[in-house]
Amino acid sequence: MKQQIRVNDIGLAPYQAAWDYQERLLQESLQRKAALRNGAAEGAIRPAHHLLFCEHPPVYTLGKSGQQEHLLINRVQLEEKGIQFAQTNRGGDITFHGPGQIVGYPIIDLEQFFTDIGKYLRFLEEVIIRVLADYGLQGARSKGETGVWLEPDVPGRARKICAMGVRCSRWVTMHGFAININTDMNYFDHIVACGIADKAVTSLQQELGRAVPLEEVKGKISRYFGEVFDAEMITTGNSTEYTDSTSPAASRSHRSQN
Repeated sequence: MKQQIRVNDIGLAPYQAAWDYQERLLQESLQRKAALRNGAAEGAIRPAHHLLFCEHPPVYTLGKSGQQEHLLINRVQLEEKGIQFAQTNRGGDITFHGPGQIVGYPIIDLEQFFTDIGKYLRFLEEVIIRVLADYGLQGARSKGETGVWLEPDVPGRARKICAMGVRCSRWVTMHGFAININTDMNYFDHIVACGIADKAVTSLQQELGRAVPLEEVKGKISRYFGEVFDAEMITTGNSTEYTDSTSPAASRSHRSQN
């Protein structure tokens, strides 16, 4: 029997709010796993898997292995440009999230699939590579660098279209991937994206010369996610069921900083 993954589009969500929502789903999954270990009936309390889609207002996020100097503007300039900054607990360096970009957050229990983080990242890359192929683009991996690229081995032509950074707690994942669709690429001028100074970033719009409907791309991501992970994707519809970043519940130490 295939694992079921619930697909939930939470729309335009503040970064902090989406992070809190992920944490909540992760903790629920961990609690279910603990109940199973304590003898609960598997069918009644099977860990749930989720794939969240969202967009964020403009925000730069810095991963655990990132360097602060890869943010090329100061706090005053961030405020002037209306961009937030958040230090996160995901892997990777600095990246940008904003409107026109699809962010995907899989919260899945890898023990129900396989227990290999490297394989998990390769599977995420494969999903995006298949999506790009539908638009006539040859997505590829770059040796030693996570994410999906175009022409990664061509000097002066390599450009990243999808960034990835994840966290895993007792084999339950959070954070995920961000693929540039109709993103304003000027925001990337103020960071050393993913800590890689000698390669460019791009978007689907930039490559195709036209805007692409986000809903169309989300549908493709969901379909190929199911194929690659051999899972049944269950669409739960759009939802705003997450904790707003202005609420007391969102006041933990990892709050985004303006």
